[in-house]
Amino acid sequence: MDTHNAEARSRVETRSDGDVRIVVMAGEFDMDNVADLRTAMDPAAPGVTRFVLDVAEVTFVDSTALSVLLQPALDRPVVLAGTVPSRLARLLELTGAELAFATAPTVAEGTVMIVPPREG
Repeated sequence: MDTHNAEARSRVETRSDGDVRIVVMAGEFDMDNVADLRTAMDPAAPGVTRFVLDVAEVTFVDSTALSVLLQPALDRPVVLAGTVPSRLARLLELTGAELAFATAPTVAEGTVMIVPPREG
């Protein structure tokens, strides 16, 4: 498992489950500290067919970080797993970005659930 810590305000951990990349996010994510998140969410990551994001400990996401989360969703499923914090849920609702993500009650379920293709 890879762990990164950007200025102690955020934490990104990644691990793989077959062709699924699991990304655990915690803390605040903004334009000053998205480098580790950008690496974890690399849309060109070889062999990754799905991203599952554990966002339960996220306290803040700005538009730059949201853009990083959305990039891989252009051509593969990105699943938000667990309870989505209210501030993040509100940002997704306000921007319409909730339509780009599937949701699952747990990371384990997010790795195996069937995600229908997005329309549009």
